[in-house]
Amino acid sequence: MSSINAETSLQEIAVLVSEALADANIIAVLGGGGAVTQYSNNEYMSKDLDFITVARNKVIAPVVAKLGFRRQGKDFVHADSEYFIEFPPGPLSFGDRYIDSSETTILDTKYGKLRIITPTQCVMDRLSWFIHHNDKQARQQAILVAVHQEIDWDDVRSWLEAEGADLALVDEIRGAAEGKKSGGR
Repeated sequence: MSSINAETSLQEIAVLVSEALADANIIAVLGGGGAVTQYSNNEYMSKDLDFITVARNKVIAPVVAKLGFRRQGKDFVHADSEYFIEFPPGPLSFGDRYIDSSETTILDTKYGKLRIITPTQCVMDRLSWFIHHNDKQARQQAILVAVHQEIDWDDVRSWLEAEGADLALVDEIRGAAEGKKSGGR
């Protein structure tokens, strides 16, 4: 296992954490800004990794301690990295839609395997924050993900409808993403 230092990328840390948790039989799925970073090809850079899990911090702590992380409040920090990790309590959901870990994906990266929400789920996650918390940055993050990834817009639309959200939002996000893809940056 490689050691974490100031030069270790967010993606490499994500993989190290994901694989360490999997080796300990802890199912945890990367979501939030860390997933946006992954799916926007680093156009958006998060400083934290949110691994959603039903496991409790007292079970997780010894696993990530082997990687050099120690608990500081709700976060786990590393003395040699600016990045930190959090473990929001599961189950994984976007608004009222619950997601089983089998519905997520495992990416093969140059560092190893990373359990992560899908690009479509990432758009839903960001739009959930926009809809329910008026987080305008999350709306922009949804657009960035859609610029760089294939999105199942029908699934996003049905999710928005179930959330009782304005369905025009899916067309706005899709249009903004397509505009950026065609050079309207």
